[in-house]
Amino acid sequence: MPCRAWAADVFGDEVCDWSTFNEHERQVNVSRELKTEMGTELNNNGDDCCSHSQPDRSAAAINASVLATRQTVFRVAGMDCSDEVALIEKAIHSVDGVREVSANVVTMKVTIAHDERVTQRALIDAIGSAGLKAQPADVRSVGDEANLAQRARWISVGLSASLTVIGLIVRWIAFGPQWLNIALFIGAIIAGGWFIFPKALSAARRFAPDMNLLMTIAVLGAAFIGEWEEAAAVVFLFALSEMLEAFSIRRARRAIESLLDLTPATALVIHGETLEEVAVEEIAIGDHIRIKSGSRVPLDGEVVGGTSAINQAPITGESMPVEKQEGDSVFAGTINGEGSLEVRVTRPASDTMLAKIIHLVEEAQSQKAPSQRFVDIFAKYYTPAVMLLALLVFLIPPLVGGGEWFTWTYRALVLLVIACPCALVISTPVSIVSGLTAMARRGVLIKGGAFLESIGRLRALALDKTGTITEGQPRVIEVIALNGKSDNEILRIAAAIDSHSNHPLAQAVTTFATERKVEVPRSENYHSLTGRGAEAEIDGHKYFVGNHRFTHELTVCSDEIETQLSKIQNRAQSVVIVGHHPHADCKGEVLGILAIGDAIRTNAAQAIRDLHAAGIERVVMLSGDNQRTVDAIAKEAGIDEAHGDLLPDDKIERVRALLSEHQHVGMIGDGVNDAPAMAAATVGIAMGAAGTDTAIETADIALMKDDLSKVAETILLGRRTLHIIQFNIASALAIKAVFLVLAVLGYTSLWLAILADTGATILVILNALRLLRNPREALMP
Repeated sequence: MPCRAWAADVFGDEVCDWSTFNEHERQVNVSRELKTEMGTELNNNGDDCCSHSQPDRSAAAINASVLATRQTVFRVAGMDCSDEVALIEKAIHSVDGVREVSANVVTMKVTIAHDERVTQRALIDAIGSAGLKAQPADVRSVGDEANLAQRARWISVGLSASLTVIGLIVRWIAFGPQWLNIALFIGAIIAGGWFIFPKALSAARRFAPDMNLLMTIAVLGAAFIGEWEEAAAVVFLFALSEMLEAFSIRRARRAIESLLDLTPATALVIHGETLEEVAVEEIAIGDHIRIKSGSRVPLDGEVVGGTSAINQAPITGESMPVEKQEGDSVFAGTINGEGSLEVRVTRPASDTMLAKIIHLVEEAQSQKAPSQRFVDIFAKYYTPAVMLLALLVFLIPPLVGGGEWFTWTYRALVLLVIACPCALVISTPVSIVSGLTAMARRGVLIKGGAFLESIGRLRALALDKTGTITEGQPRVIEVIALNGKSDNEILRIAAAIDSHSNHPLAQAVTTFATERKVEVPRSENYHSLTGRGAEAEIDGHKYFVGNHRFTHELTVCSDEIETQLSKIQNRAQSVVIVGHHPHADCKGEVLGILAIGDAIRTNAAQAIRDLHAAGIERVVMLSGDNQRTVDAIAKEAGIDEAHGDLLPDDKIERVRALLSEHQHVGMIGDGVNDAPAMAAATVGIAMGAAGTDTAIETADIALMKDDLSKVAETILLGRRTLHIIQFNIASALAIKAVFLVLAVLGYTSLWLAILADTGATILVILNALRLLRNPREALMP
C-alpha cells in the first residue's frame, strides 16, 4: 500500500507487515537465480539458447520452485523474551532449506518460510534443541503448557528465595557446619537456575552469548572464589527478573487474548422452525442465525429480521448502542440489546472484522518501533563491550599493576552482571503492546509501534472535508416556511414531488421527511425539468421544487426570497425552493425554502478543540470543493486553515509544505481517495474503517467509527506512550551507567548490582503496564 511503502522508507522495513512483500521478493530472487543458472547452462550448450522450448522449461522450473515454498507456523511455550527469540532463530536457520524466520513473543508464534523438503518434525526438533517446545499453531494446549511453565517459574523463584534466606540466617547465627551453609546456597542456585542454565548451555553451544550465559558465568565465578551467598543472591534476583519479564509479556498477551473472548464459540443456526447450536467455525456464509437478547453477536452478518439496539463498543469504541434493523450490518463481538435478531452470515469466523482486528494487533506489536530498534542496536554493542571491559578488568590490574586476583575477579564478575540489559530490552515492547491494545479496545487500530510513536510526535494535522469534518452526504439543514405555511407542510409538498427522483438533493429531502415522520401524499403528473427542478400535482393542485433560476422563469421571486437565498448561499449550501406553480386560477407563489448541505458532524467543532488541547498546533482542511464552501465549514468547525479547489496532487503538495514546517504531520481521510496525501504524511489515518477492508489496509491508523474525537485520544495516548518509553530507556541507562562506574571503583557487589537491575526491570514493567489501565485513566497526564 502506498502509505505503508512510504513508512518503510522512513522508519525501516520492520515498521510494516512485510510478510507478503518478503515472500514475493524471495520468489523473485529464486526466479532470478534459476534464470541465471539455466541461462548459463543454455549458453554453454550453444544454439539451444535460442530454442523456443527453453523459455517454457525455464518458466516451469520457476513455477516449481515457487510452489515448493511453504510456510509453517508454530506456537512455542516459554518463549517470553528476546533471548529465546535469538536462540530459536539461530536454531531454525541451521536447518537446511529454511529461508526466513519470524518470532512473535506476545503471541508465542514462530513463522517459518522453508522449502517443501523441510519437514515439520525437523523444525520442531530444531526449536527443541534451543530448550523450548513447539507445537502446530492450531494446537491450543500450548497455552496450558505456558501456564504450567509460569507456575514452575514461581516455584523455582520461591524455592531459591527460601533457600537463600535460610542460608543467610544459618550463616548469621553460625549454626551447623560450613558444608550445610554451602549446600543451602547450592540448592538455591540450582532452584533459581532451573530455567536459566539450560538456555545458557544452549547459547554457549551455538556461540550466541546472551543474558542467561552472562549470569551463569557470573554465578560460576562467584562460586569459584567462594562467594556462595552472592552467587545464590544473583541467581535468585535474575530468576525473579526473568519471571517478571515473562509476567509482563503474558500480561500483554492476555490483553490481546481478551479480544478473542468477545465472541461466543457457538451460534444458533436457523433450520426452518428449529434452532441448532453449531460451532462458529462450521457456519457457512449465507446461513441464518438467531441472536437472542443480551447475547454477543458470534459472526459478521446482515440483519434480515427483527430490530434491536447493539452495543458496538468492542469494535468501534462507541459509547451508545446503535439501532439495527433489516439491512443493517452487525459485527462479531458486539452485544445485542433487548430485541431478537435474525442475521444472515456474511463472513466466516476466520474473516470477521474482529478477527481482522486481532490479527492486525498481533502483527502491529511484532513490528519494531524506532525506540525499540535503538534499544536492540544499543544492546547489541553494549553487552559485548561490557564483557570485554570485564575481561580487561579481570586481567590487566593483576598482570600489569600487581593487583589482587580475588579483588579484580570479583569486580569483573560484577561487570558481567551489569552487562545484562534486562530492563533496557523490556522497556519498549511492553509499552508498545500496552498502547496498541489500549487503543484497539477503543476502536482505533494502529498498524505498529512506529506509528504509535509517530502520532505522539504530531504537531500539525491535515484532514479531508467530505466524510471527515462533514457527514459526506447532502442533508436538509434548514426549513424556511413562508406565507403562513408550516415546516411540515413544506416538507410534505417537497417530498411528494421528490419521491419520483434519484437526484442526491431529492433523496436528501425525502430522507429528512421520513426522519421527521411527515406523512407524504401521493403526487401525479410528475415532470422533471433539467437544470431547473421538477413539478407535479398534489390533491389537484400543481406544485414545483426548483432552483433560483426556476423561480425567475416562473416570475415568483421577490426581494424577501432573494435575501433568504443570499444568506443560504453565503453558507455554501444548496437551495430547494418549494412553491405553487402559476396556472389559470393562480399566479403562483413561493411557499418555502429548503437549505441543503453536507452537514458538519455534530462533534466536529469539539473534536478540533480537543486536537488543539492535545498539542496539535495547526489543523488544516484540504478539499476539492470550492473555496467558499470550505471557508464556511472551516469557520464553523474552528479549523485554523482551509484550502479548496484541490486536486489529489495539490493535496500532496500541501502536506509536504506542512512537513517542511512542522516535521511531523498527520493526514485524515477515507483511506482510499485520499491515499496519496495520506502516504505523503507522517501518519495516514482512515475514518470509518469498520465499513471497508480497503480503509484498514491503506491507512497506518484506522478509526473503526466515523468519530473524529478518537484522533485526539490517539494522539494523547501516543504522547503518553512516547514519554513512558523515553523514561524507561533513560532510567535503565542511568542505572547501568551508575553501577558501571561503581563496579570499576569497587563500590558495589554482585547482589547489589543484580538487585539494581531487577529493580529497574520492575520499574519499567509497572510503568509500561499503566497503559493497560482503564483507557480514560491511561490518557490522563
